[in-house]
Amino acid sequence: MTTIKNYINGDFQNPIKGNWIDNYNPSNGEIYGQLPDSTKEDVENAYIAAKSAFPSWSQTSLEERSRILIKISELLETNLQRFAEAESKDNGKPVSLAKAVDIPRAASNFRFFGNAITQFASESHESIGQQAVNYTLRQPIGVVGCISPWNLPLYLFTWKIAPALAAGNCVVAKPSEVTPLTAFLLGDICNEAGLPKGVLNIVHGLGESTGQAIVEHPDIKAISFTGGTTTGAHIARVAAPMFKKLSLELGGKNPNIIFADCDYEEMLSTTVRSSFANQGQICLCGSRIFIEASIYEKFKTDFIKKVKALKVGHPSESDTNIGALVSKSHLDKVKEYIQIAKDENGIVLCGGNEVKVKGYENGYYLEPTVIEVQSNDCRVNQEEIFGPVVTMMPFQNEDDVLKMANKVKYGLSATLWTNNLKRTMHLTNQLQAGIVWVNTWMLRDLRTPFGGVKASGVGREGGFEALRFFTEAKNVCIKY
Repeated sequence: MTTIKNYINGDFQNPIKGNWIDNYNPSNGEIYGQLPDSTKEDVENAYIAAKSAFPSWSQTSLEERSRILIKISELLETNLQRFAEAESKDNGKPVSLAKAVDIPRAASNFRFFGNAITQFASESHESIGQQAVNYTLRQPIGVVGCISPWNLPLYLFTWKIAPALAAGNCVVAKPSEVTPLTAFLLGDICNEAGLPKGVLNIVHGLGESTGQAIVEHPDIKAISFTGGTTTGAHIARVAAPMFKKLSLELGGKNPNIIFADCDYEEMLSTTVRSSFANQGQICLCGSRIFIEASIYEKFKTDFIKKVKALKVGHPSESDTNIGALVSKSHLDKVKEYIQIAKDENGIVLCGGNEVKVKGYENGYYLEPTVIEVQSNDCRVNQEEIFGPVVTMMPFQNEDDVLKMANKVKYGLSATLWTNNLKRTMHLTNQLQAGIVWVNTWMLRDLRTPFGGVKASGVGREGGFEALRFFTEAKNVCIKY
């Protein structure tokens, strides 16, 4: 049994009230450990540690902060296999995916922001004729809260804490209670890298208790959250009246728009990946596939053939394409949506069934599922499923598909496949999404702003946008 503990003031601590939560291995459905069921008392201890560390850390030179963050990055790379196996065990994703994407990206987050903070410049303005100069100070906020989701556990956890630390803040962070293991392991890495005590504090527990305590704490001055739209709305209701800074990266129901003039084979292989990577449990997955009518039947045949060739298997097997879903409750939710699709006259073209993996029959496995729908207004096209399920339907022209793409409450990302430049410029301008990929998917440059519109969130992460969020601007005007 693995006992996960809170990481507070550089030490590993049991929850004050002594309550624990079982932690499940999605690949076999078995309990493999426990994590703290932390309360507001644990959060308060973490806050006190962070507050005590802030004066010194906020005055640490940029070079010193950069050196420590880059050292964390290097240690993650050194421990790549260990962290990848832990991520797979906790989340159900293939070890190969965690090793190729999740842990390298977590390391990149620390390296990127360790370098970015040394290039983060403020502005100055000379007021000609007024004999004055204005300059802007970018100062750390203080103690900030970071709350991350279960789908990309260490990847998104570090995406928040790295810029917060780089900017000179101290952090009280909560990883998902469903996938706490790699955040727990990160504590040792931070100590080895020389991160001062109290600068980063990791408190484990449930969203409604531990997360709530972070959000409502009167002296935690900013909240960066990634997760469901409903939870994001609740956080906004609590935090906004307290005038906290908020960054909310929420749900998505992303269109994947395919025109006949695309590079077909590249589109086809990428669409399989954008549909089912990480068991479809990525907020950026293209879960609504719209295909130009002239190639619809060809695409349907070719796509289903490739999807049926995907192997559902234990995450440790090197040839596994689709691992286990993250939890039993999430598996049940996804299955309910497949039934809803049938009830709404959708046609399940392939998949839709649970898979019993030999030797791991109690694991949470599901076939990758493709559903042909008749209308964009159906629930499976309007509500976030967040699993290995995509829908597909044809469209006739640009105006037709643009209306369908935008007719959803979300606006996180969109993917467009075409070689027509005029069409590209028109649609990328009109698509209601924070991120638009053209002839690619998930090609990320960490310097670019990341986030969505409408119910997909508030604010932007990534690059200098994140460093701006985790600092306060102060203008100084000097007359000479």
